[in-house]
Amino acid sequence: MKKNELHIMAIGAHAGDMELTAGGIMAKYAQEGGRITFVHLTPGEKGHPKLSSQKYAEQKIKEGEQAAKILNAEVRFLPYEDGELLVSEEVKYAICDIIRELKPDIILTHWKGSIHKDHIDTYYNVIDGIFYAGLPAIKRKFPAHYIGGLYFPENWEDPQGYKPTLYLDITKSYQTWIEAISQYAFARGEVSGFLYIDYYKSLAVVRGVELGFKYAEAFMVPEMARKRRLQFFPTEDIG
Repeated sequence: MKKNELHIMAIGAHAGDMELTAGGIMAKYAQEGGRITFVHLTPGEKGHPKLSSQKYAEQKIKEGEQAAKILNAEVRFLPYEDGELLVSEEVKYAICDIIRELKPDIILTHWKGSIHKDHIDTYYNVIDGIFYAGLPAIKRKFPAHYIGGLYFPENWEDPQGYKPTLYLDITKSYQTWIEAISQYAFARGEVSGFLYIDYYKSLAVVRGVELGFKYAEAFMVPEMARKRRLQFFPTEDIG
């Protein structure tokens, strides 16, 4: 399958998680004619020191929509609450249904070795959601759909046991990525004071230097694998 035929879906615990960690490669696929979708399980609405959860949720949803527009992406928000995400059949089937409906080829999501419970719970919900989506015996509104690849982007909150094994060049999409993540107030350091954009810009430089790109994003695959220097996700296993 050609890269411009792929549909990449990034499923994150909070709006902004996947844009920060995988927005560069998502932008690159969109620029090459691919389809990209962000699925946010929660807005990430409970971290603002001044705004109520409701007001901040409204802000985060608008920011997520603006970021998606810049990235030329589809975006879906699921109706779960920040900090209260559970590993449950409800969430797993919600993910299953989106996978079956939108039929992504590749899914990106959180690694399980996280300091954030929502990230851990997202990992387990996504793993089972992928399984349910691909099982024809499970009858839902849409027919079964089997994905071709699962990858975990590098996140400073998901470091336990994380070993980057796949490095992807985002040099051509770097500026678009920066514009997109700059839509989020928290990423600009205006909520907690943590300078997310500076952190991930620096990380893109480090990962690029390691394997000879100007800017790169690193990913981990579910099984052990050696580092690979590629422009896009491998497609040999995608029918």
